[in-house]
Order: sequence, then structure tokens, then C-alpha cells
Amino acid sequence: MPSPTQRVRAYHERTKHQPEQSAAGPQGLDWANQPEPFRTWADSETVDLPLWTATTEIPYDDCLRPGTVAAQPVNLESVAGLFEHSLGLAAWKSIGPERWALRCNPSSGNLHPTEGYLVCPNLAGLEGGVYHYTSPEHLLERRARPDPERWSRAWQELSQNQNQNQSQGVLVGLSSIHWREAWKYGERAYRYCQLDVGHAVGALSFAAAVLGWQTRWLEAWSDDNLIRLLGLPRSEAAKAPEEESPDLLLWIGPEVATSPPLSAPLLAGLRGATWEGEPNRLSAQRRDWNVIGEIAEACRVPPDPDPPTPDPPTPDPPAHRWSPGDLPPLPATGNAEALRLIRQRRSAQAFDGVTHMTAAAFYRMIDATLPRADVPPLAALGWEPRIHLLLFVHRVEDVPAGLYLLPRRPGVVETLRGALDPEHCWEPVEGAPDHLELRRLQTLDLRDLSAALCCRQDIAGDSAFSVGMVAELEEGLNQGPWWYRRLFWEAGALGQSLYLNAEAVGLRGTGIGCFFDDAVHRLMGLPDARFQSLYHFTVGGPIKDRRLATHPPYAHLKRVIPRKSETGRG
Repeated sequence: MPSPTQRVRAYHERTKHQPEQSAAGPQGLDWANQPEPFRTWADSETVDLPLWTATTEIPYDDCLRPGTVAAQPVNLESVAGLFEHSLGLAAWKSIGPERWALRCNPSSGNLHPTEGYLVCPNLAGLEGGVYHYTSPEHLLERRARPDPERWSRAWQELSQNQNQNQSQGVLVGLSSIHWREAWKYGERAYRYCQLDVGHAVGALSFAAAVLGWQTRWLEAWSDDNLIRLLGLPRSEAAKAPEEESPDLLLWIGPEVATSPPLSAPLLAGLRGATWEGEPNRLSAQRRDWNVIGEIAEACRVPPDPDPPTPDPPTPDPPAHRWSPGDLPPLPATGNAEALRLIRQRRSAQAFDGVTHMTAAAFYRMIDATLPRADVPPLAALGWEPRIHLLLFVHRVEDVPAGLYLLPRRPGVVETLRGALDPEHCWEPVEGAPDHLELRRLQTLDLRDLSAALCCRQDIAGDSAFSVGMVAELEEGLNQGPWWYRRLFWEAGALGQSLYLNAEAVGLRGTGIGCFFDDAVHRLMGLPDARFQSLYHFTVGGPIKDRRLATHPPYAHLKRVIPRKSETGRG
């Protein structure tokens, strides 16, 4: 039997798109069995969440400066804001009789395989337990009703272990329904589900930053313990029409735990709990893509994972961080308020092919992809970067068109240089900030090639620049096959940073999951699988489709958070 790591390598190879042949997928879309866009839990108690339709304006840049935003108390209202601005609806779109929802967290094909769960102690306005978040009605569905005394003791034990007050944080769990994505994308869907998890982590991190909170991934939790904590439906259960696979658990709150919340106290606190609700069936029938089940099993985090521990992030030297005076000013678009950027984030469907961006805006965007202590979204993941950026520059003022590389980890420049084509020039970029180890590989017009590499999609060449996210695949797999998932999470979190920073400089972004993997590698001159392209992204001036109408996300709800002496802003 192949080892799990060998199965991961085999899956990655078989799901590559090639110019002459795409990865295996449906020959046509089975519209009769299109999955429902929302998971719900029937017959569970629900908790209506208030809407943040009136709130203080928080400058987006303040969310990137730790300690600038005053921390909100952890209660029903703040938890409601966390979910509304991360996994909640951002708008409804319509064309003729067709209507569909957009969410704050992006998803390939707008299919949204990612589900969110809240695990919390007793909070002001909310009883402790385990809940599922459903975005169309902005409410929590109770999943577990634990014994109050036992649950309270569990959180008290966590508080003692972490040397902090038990009310200073909540847990948010993420899971994936792979069928939702496979319905459209077939075997490659597992990749996209993991990218969506990374985007969701990014969305939660930014929503938490608006509250003055931090977000941290909890590495120590195994998949089996996540299933038990969240009560995820399994395929072998008669009442589970579509299985949910566990992804990760996040600690979110005003204070970062000094030690990670362990599984034993919380699972002990759930003993004897009453579980509520039955998951809705998303499709009358579904096609099983066996390889997705196989790769999910190969990437499972075992009960006691013992991979080499990644080095903790190194504190940034002063020169490696933008000081407030160094941040380029945002364009005078009136869109520099954090919640407005979060709500207006969209994936562009086409770019105009003429919009240029300034060098300052370009450097600001790629600088934001570098890890910094306590800065969203990358601080949430906590490991040293394993993704590096291949940049196709098309229309950036004072930056010549061409191919560039941004290493995202100190000391990795020579490793990358040794792995790539020796014919690349590897010149530092004149005018770039000194702390960016940006290197020019080639100077030439890459607009047509960029589009061709991205499955012949013009949007990659009509932009100001596009990005290929190149991962240290073998280095990651050496730490355990489950690191395959984590590399995609990092790529998705980077995508979320690019989305919001594109909005902040008055442009728009789009994630691209369809690209010709090995053609990208040949362009770089990569001789083996040590480095692999996992995700592409593109930024430019969007063309607005005037056939589409936009509608408010929650016009059908009347719940609001009253905010005295604060400015209301929709």
C-alpha cells in the first residue's frame, strides 16, 4: 500500500490541468442535483444574531497595526459581528428572475463548501455550548447542550491553563463539504476546498481585527477530536446525507492564549451533552469522486501527530515592518473604512485591460503578504511562510513589465535561485523598499502568456498584475501529509489579504484556481516537484456588469445592535 505521503503526491499529479487535458471532472453540470447553497440543522434551537448596521468606523489600516483598535467585550453582540463580517452574507445579486447570495468569505464558483461552528463558554446574551452558524438568516443553530456545571468547569480549567479569564475568547471550527465543490470541479475540488478554508481563516482574522481581537490556529487538535467537538455528520451515519470533513479550530478573542486550549477539558465537558438537529440534504443524488475521499483520508491529522515542529515565526526587525509613516496613502475613494472594504469585496469577472496602478500601491499590496506578529490574516496560522509569489507585472507605473519573484521567508532567496532556471537574471528591483527581497527574473510583456497559463482566461492578462503562489511542497510533506492541506490554507489566506488590499487601493481582485500547473513550472525552470504552484490571483480595474442588480444582504431581517453616541453607517 502506498504511504499517505505517496498518495498525496499522486493526487497532486493526477489533478493537474494540462493544456491538452484538464483534471477529471464532470462533463456537464447536473443542474437537477446542484447542491443547496446553505447547510442547516433541522429541529435545533436557534439564536438570532443582531446585525451590525450601525457601528463606529474603523480605518482599515488600523486593523493592520496591533493594539490600535480597542478590544470589544466578548458577548453575543461581538460574536454576531465576528460571524457577520467573515462567514455572513455581503450582498445578493440578481439578473432577471435569477438571484444568488455573495458572502464575505470568497469561494471558487461561489459554491461555499466551508461551514462554521462556534464553541463558547457562557457569554452575556448567549448560553455556552456548540453552535452552527447559518448565514442566510444570520443565526446560530444549537448543536450541543452540555451540562452547565460540567461545561463551566471545562472552561475554568482552560482559563487556568492559559492564565487568562475564561470569557476572553471563543473557539471557531471550520469544516468542508467536499461534494459541494466536486459537483462542479470533480477531482480538483479537494484543492479548492482547502483554499476556501484559508480564505475563511483570513476573513475571520480581519473580522476579529475590527473587534480589536486576535486569531490563532490550534495545531494540537486532531481530526477525530474536531469531529467529536463539533458533532460533524459522517457518511456512515444514516442521518448524514453529505459528510463534513474537519478542517481546523481557531481561538479568537481580545487576548492570545498563552497556551493552546487542549482537547481533553472540552471533550470531557461535552460528556452527556444533548445533541440537537439533523443536517439538511443538499442534493437528491450525488456522484462520489473516490479520489477525494482517498486524499482526505491521506491528509487526516492523526490523534497524536508527531511531525517535526515548524520553527516559530521570527520577530520582525524594525526594517521589516512598515511604520505608520511608511504606509502609502490610500486613494481618495472613501472606501478606507474596514467594514466597508469587507462588505464590498467581490471577485471581478473581467478587467478593462487599461488600468494602471502606482508603484506605491503595488509595493503596499505585496508587502502585506509578509508575516508580521499579530497582523491579520497571516498571524493566525503561525508557521513560517512556505508560499512564495511569482509576479506577472503588466501595468504598474515605474515597474517594468515582466516576471518577478518575492520570497516570503528570510534566507530562502538562494534556495529558490538554486531551484529555478539559471538563465533568470535575479536582479533587485530599483525603487522597491529595501526590506522586500523582490527579484526581477525577466523583463518582457507577459500579458498573453499570463492569460494562457491561467487556462486561457483573459482576466490574468488584462490586469495590472497577476500572481502565482508557489509552495515548498516537499518541505511541507516532510513534516507530514496533512501539511498538504496547510499549504493551501496559507495560499487562501494570502488570497484574502490580496482581495482586501486591492479594494483598499481602489482596485479589485480575483482568485484563479484553473491554471496549467506544469506550464507554470516550466516557465520558472523548476526541474522537480520541490516547488509547486497552488493558486493564482489577479488584480486590476474591474468592468462592471450592468445587467446585474445588487441588493442588501439582510434587508429581510430587522435585528440591529443599538449603538448610542456612534455614527451609523450601512
